[in-house]
Amino acid sequence: MKSILKVALLASAAQVAFVSGAFAQDAAPATQPGFNIEEVVVTARRREESLKDVPVSVSALGAERLEAMGASDITTLQQQTPNATVQIARGSNSTLISFIRGVGQQDPLWGFEPGVGLYVDDVYVARPQGAVLDIFDIERIEVLRGPQGTLYGRNTIGGAIKYVTKKLDLTRPQFTARGSLGSYDQRDVVVTGSVPLTDQLAIGGSVASYDRDGFGKNLNTGDEHYDKDVFAYRASAEYAPNDDLFFRVAYDRVKDDSNPRHGHRELPGTGADAAVLDDVYDTRAGIAGKNSVETEGWSVTGQWNVNDIITLKSISAGRESYTDTIIDFDGTPAPTLDIPAFYADEQFSQEFQVQFNTDRVQGVAGVYYMNGFAKGAFDTVAGNLGLAINSSGKVSTTSLAAFADVSFDITDRLKASVGGRWTQDSKNANVFRAFYLGATRTPILGGTPRAILQTRTNYVADKDFEEFTPRFSVSYELSDDLTAYASYSDGFKSGGWDMRGDAFLTPQTVNGYEPETVKAYEIGLKGSLFERRLQFSSAWFYSDYKDQQITTQQVATPPQVGIASIVDNAGASTIWGAEFEGSAYLTQSLTANFAVGYLNAEFDEFITNITGTPVDISDTREFQNSPEWSGYLGVTYKTALAGGTLRVTPSLSYRDDYHLFDVADPVLDQKGYTLVDLGIVWDAPGDQWQVALYGKNLTDEEYRVGGYSFPGATYNNSIIGFYGPPRTWTATIQYKF
Repeated sequence: MKSILKVALLASAAQVAFVSGAFAQDAAPATQPGFNIEEVVVTARRREESLKDVPVSVSALGAERLEAMGASDITTLQQQTPNATVQIARGSNSTLISFIRGVGQQDPLWGFEPGVGLYVDDVYVARPQGAVLDIFDIERIEVLRGPQGTLYGRNTIGGAIKYVTKKLDLTRPQFTARGSLGSYDQRDVVVTGSVPLTDQLAIGGSVASYDRDGFGKNLNTGDEHYDKDVFAYRASAEYAPNDDLFFRVAYDRVKDDSNPRHGHRELPGTGADAAVLDDVYDTRAGIAGKNSVETEGWSVTGQWNVNDIITLKSISAGRESYTDTIIDFDGTPAPTLDIPAFYADEQFSQEFQVQFNTDRVQGVAGVYYMNGFAKGAFDTVAGNLGLAINSSGKVSTTSLAAFADVSFDITDRLKASVGGRWTQDSKNANVFRAFYLGATRTPILGGTPRAILQTRTNYVADKDFEEFTPRFSVSYELSDDLTAYASYSDGFKSGGWDMRGDAFLTPQTVNGYEPETVKAYEIGLKGSLFERRLQFSSAWFYSDYKDQQITTQQVATPPQVGIASIVDNAGASTIWGAEFEGSAYLTQSLTANFAVGYLNAEFDEFITNITGTPVDISDTREFQNSPEWSGYLGVTYKTALAGGTLRVTPSLSYRDDYHLFDVADPVLDQKGYTLVDLGIVWDAPGDQWQVALYGKNLTDEEYRVGGYSFPGATYNNSIIGFYGPPRTWTATIQYKF
């Protein structure tokens, strides 16, 4: 598989050489009937542009492509996007973990900032809880790779994911109902509709219910394990009094009542209940309690086309979420390492934009404000120590920014753009950590009332973080169908404090950590070849990653007891790689989508200060969730059947070996694997009815997506793995008008 991927990248380089020798020749338009050569339009630079004209690495997956592969939520992006990790967090059902080009954030604890920004209709989603968005009522998803700090702000240091929903139809009512049955007693229903009240006003909404039994069982309690129980809805109203004005009001809510996800013991511990179970989806976890995630948000968007040159836009939004969760780190009925927790957050944001478009100058400028608040608490119930350790706290953030990005047409083919963003974050934090005698929940999480045995951390801190992040690019149209570009961009992720920090073991935790930065360089070629039968994007990138915010875990050694962590600016790295993706129109009936990514990420410096003496241990550290090679190939065969249209899409997706932590772990590290999927979709005559069958992970690969590692007798050798879904089948029927 690696050889195939290398050949694909070499083919991309060969195309660059071919085009360089023939750039003066305009490609002839595709004239053969049956080839889909529709222009791909994206909003990567906050305005609508053709994909080939954007000097940014962007993967754009439209609704039809997502439908063909039976995509259920945004984690499907991981399979089709080069150099990206998009998956459910360890011990979670709906918390999102994202990495792009080696940059991200694995720890979804409150107070930590994600390294990949998530946007729903241009509204920034600050926290990862409840962010594994189910795919319905969607127009497309865009994945922007590399720092996007100029237009998207401080926490898009690795990239951004944009979830774009469909606009309502102001001309006629629309209705879609879809039902699905599948493996593990899957029962999904999605209903979407809209009604124009006048020729200027429409209302619409979607309701979705997702239910599935678990892939495994909790052999201790009898509960389903890795199940799904999600209910979501979205409502909106759109008003367009004339061609120059547009307003949208939207509200969404998600309730996830899936059972707790505890993982699978990878090594045996002491006692029969600590044996390794045959089924990786089974557990013997003993902790009991509620597991629930609730998220909701609203937004008001207004747009005024002042004239042919100027457009004004306002985006107001608010979001909040609450999570109750429990995770059993030891996977046994005993309270050896049990973690009950809650998280809560809320945010308000306001953005004003002015977009301008003249014959030679195009761009966008604006100001942004966000006020956010996050709090949480969790207990570490350590039975073998006879202790419960509570970590709790809150952090508030006020963010101000001003930005601009302007493109200049120097000639008809040569274009340059320059942009910059000034950001100021003001943060305030309260951090508390204490030991309580007795291996039961602490009073803070509703446990038995008792006095604190020892206060380990208790401080209040505030700090301002300010940064300017510029971006430059130049692009040249080699022909009407091909564009080459080069770019430079800065990324910045705000600093903060470790909500788990133990000031007794690591006194420096009270100082917090500073922002991290990325300086990224990129050259690319995108467009189409062979009379537009091949549409592609290719890029080579190099990133200088400084002041990386890294969590170092410490298990105290006698006479000290407990588990502590410290987050500091431990790392500096060099990251480089290449990407090649696109679509090929092979015949009138046969098309292919493909993606190849190569990533080389290495620490140049990794300073640990946990012992009190700074030591560089970079030669012993690895990047997390960053496989060297990743690839995707999906082929769609389209033909007439029974008066309708049949589409058959088999696909392969490959991920190379990768590490779950920055320390190599032969037990938890995942070997390379390939997923085989199949989608069969039949659209009846008139396109009102659709019947589909989807198969996922048809070879039933077992692969880890997360884990915890607490080896040794004190924690009964608790090394836990969390796994991606096994082989599943889903049958779907849909009706629309």
